[in-house]
Amino acid sequence: LRCSCRRWGGLVQPGGSLKLSCAASTFAKDYYSIGWFRQAPGKEREGVSCISSSDGTTHYADFLKGRFTISRDRKKTTIYLQMNNLKPEDTGVYYCGTCGWGDTIYNTGYWGKGTLVTVSL
Repeated sequence: LRCSCRRWGGLVQPGGSLKLSCAASTFAKDYYSIGWFRQAPGKEREGVSCISSSDGTTHYADFLKGRFTISRDRKKTTIYLQMNNLKPEDTGVYYCGTCGWGDTIYNTGYWGKGTLVTVSL
């Protein structure tokens, strides 16, 4: 899994938008649901969103309140996270990874390389 930022690098002002992308390997895309996680400075890593490998259903952490959207391309080789109305508390290192969902979004064993998102004036 390879995680990268698209557009505006990793720095954005509050209220702005940023889109992250994650490249999934041929193996991962067919067998694993893939999602996004983040780790704010001084905090534990937390699940943000997950998209099902089988039917494309999407799942989000409750704290997002509709600001982020996860999606993927038709071939399931790239997973995106569109982040809108960003807030300073969204600052952190964002990781893609294989995921599951329940009361929270959780990792199921594989991580991509993280990318730093900074929301600041």
